[in-house]
Amino acid sequence: MKIKKILLGCAIGLVLLFVLALFVVAFFLDGIVKTGVETVGPRIVQVPVTLESIHIGILSGSAKVKGLVLGNPAGYKTPNAVSVGLAEVSVDVASALSDKIVIHSIHVEAPEITFEGGLRDNNLFKIRDNLTAGAATSPNAPTAAGAKSAKKIEVDDFLITNAVVHLNFTGLGGLKKDLRLPAIHLTDLGKGDAGMTPAELTAKIIGAITTSTIQEVTDAVTNLGKGAADLGKGAGKAAGNAIKNVTSGLGGLFQK
Repeated sequence: MKIKKILLGCAIGLVLLFVLALFVVAFFLDGIVKTGVETVGPRIVQVPVTLESIHIGILSGSAKVKGLVLGNPAGYKTPNAVSVGLAEVSVDVASALSDKIVIHSIHVEAPEITFEGGLRDNNLFKIRDNLTAGAATSPNAPTAAGAKSAKKIEVDDFLITNAVVHLNFTGLGGLKKDLRLPAIHLTDLGKGDAGMTPAELTAKIIGAITTSTIQEVTDAVTNLGKGAADLGKGAGKAAGNAIKNVTSGLGGLFQK
């Protein structure tokens, strides 16, 4: 009887330790992820990255991201390129123990995107170029012989809704206008054994945002009226080249 009580006490103690460990992890994990985003993020996109807060439910596999902001490259006047008020993420918890983290869904609601520049040279293209250049020296690559690469990522469903573009167009005497983007929906990112690195995933998303933004900016320019008709035609041609250059500029990253 005494042995049973001891075993029962040990079992209860282990359960309590497990629960306590979960609380400790849950308490510190948010801060660890926030620090990681603000440390690794700038190395990938080569612009300042800040995150107001993140709350992770380790048992439910859900996360809420608040106040994620990508700054602009040097030389641009507007403070931010992308500002995400709220994003919700659903993760396969079991995949955290494997070499590839599986994210079931990411839903970004009402982000604000700033487009500064022209159709051939703008802040989004600059970030795209930074991604391409930084991919070769990605922080996810092994740093020594035999060292393991960082975890890869799979995103089954990525959705951006109600995005607003703040247009600061350098042509047309400095056109400023707010535009709404149609929903951006990407699926099966990093599907398969290979997965995607954070740099590759970011490139894919930035590429989709840039393509959609360029199209809306082109529509805004060509719809200015008869007085801008000739410029609109030239802008349409430039936009076609710009959209083509989004994918070619990202090279193999965008094709994954």
